Amino acid sequence: MSSTLLAAIISKPQKPELAGILRDLVSWLESHGYKYVLDPESAVYLGSSKPVPRPELPQYQPNLVIVLGGDGTLLAAARAFARTTTPILSVNLGSLGFLTEIPLSDLYSTLQAWCDNCAEVELRRMMHAELHRDGQLFQQWDALNDVVVAKGAIARMADFRVEIDQQFVATFRADGIIVSTPTGSTAYNLAAAGPIVMPSVNAMVVTPICPHLLTIRPIVVPGDSTISIDVEGVPNETYLTVDGQEAVSLRVADKITCCRSDYSVSLLRLHPNGLFNVLRSKLKWGER
Repeated sequence: MSSTLLAAIISKPQKPELAGILRDLVSWLESHGYKYVLDPESAVYLGSSKPVPRPELPQYQPNLVIVLGGDGTLLAAARAFARTTTPILSVNLGSLGFLTEIPLSDLYSTLQAWCDNCAEVELRRMMHAELHRDGQLFQQWDALNDVVVAKGAIARMADFRVEIDQQFVATFRADGIIVSTPTGSTAYNLAAAGPIVMPSVNAMVVTPICPHLLTIRPIVVPGDSTISIDVEGVPNETYLTVDGQEAVSLRVADKITCCRSDYSVSLLRLHPNGLFNVLRSKLKWGER
């Protein structure tokens, strides 16, 4: 492979063991002809004075992104590289790790497989979300997992009107609404009693959070649908949250639209993704 290869490294904060892991990793990279750039968290562990903010990492056009952390760290990396085709190798240092399937013990074998052009690359489609306020586009995002509209600490429900492809679905009261991708179906959607959707399915899921009417149930819609949520009544401290990490406070008459993004995330695997292996190991499916 070329001696001008570049890897970007993104790390989870407050993981002391990463100091040793990163020293070994950059040594391996250098011995295999890679240069590397570090996000601020990685730079702290290595004592480097040249960190690169995560949103600026794609400007360096790395050949590979290495994420060391949990699903949250991967989600942040996925949004940073959303408009690129750069593959992401994500190593699980967290707890559940539905997305970060690669254990630390497989890090170097996966890297070697990448160098030998025999690693698997799995595409995960993202979702595009827009917030319209006063008839104007206020903010927009591309999410890998989900977009959530939910109240904060105040125990009062909000009122929502939902349309799918301009067809009226219902107006109802609830603690919130989750719109998730198949990738995000095992995140907040799962905790809110939504269905698990295999990543290869072209779909999105609309899941109410604790609706006032128990007849309001989660809906699986085609992946090319447009989902519209009108905020008709909202208590203070109600937010739109993207992948659990970016949030904006909502107002009455705000409109949220969600549709399939033009972008996908490329996840590097040593083996093809095994959703059911993850469900058995993380959720203990089949155990008595």
